[in-house]
Amino acid sequence: MGTMADLRGGDHRLARWSIGWRPPWVRRVVPAVEEAAEHTKLWWAAAGLMAAVGGWRGRTAAVAGVVSMATAQVLSNAVVKQLSRRRRPPREWVPPEDLRGRPASSSFPSGHTAAGFAFAGAVTPVWPAAGAACGMSAVMVAAERVHSGAHYPSDVAAGGVIGLAAAALVRAAPRLPWRHVF
Repeated sequence: MGTMADLRGGDHRLARWSIGWRPPWVRRVVPAVEEAAEHTKLWWAAAGLMAAVGGWRGRTAAVAGVVSMATAQVLSNAVVKQLSRRRRPPREWVPPEDLRGRPASSSFPSGHTAAGFAFAGAVTPVWPAAGAACGMSAVMVAAERVHSGAHYPSDVAAGGVIGLAAAALVRAAPRLPWRHVF
């Protein structure tokens, strides 16, 4: 029991430190990242750009990214969030300007992070350079979710795991039926 309490305490301390860290450049970047990640706009835009300029590889990467993102969203928001009723970080930790628009749903896991990691995880095997750019963006979204007070670090870690699992599942899905037929 002591180990779980220690992990929870560390999770809370890291969240509180991240929420309170406010250098000027972060105050300029975080709102843009938050806006881009809202309603998966960033990933839809990336898919559109890849499909438009990337030829066959871009279209394949875009489809894989979108399907993985949708799978991660279902797993994180429709399944795991419904099973876990974790409260978000306390309102008193969060600056008032970051409280508006804060979700009321369960904090665990981060659906934004799951979507980002799923998209990047699916794009990377098809188009590594685009996947690297998407991966950096997914990490920025995860950091923003903690910094804005919407999630604890463990919420974004779980979202990342769900996203990468969704990408692996989507990548393996076309081959699964053949394994049982032959």
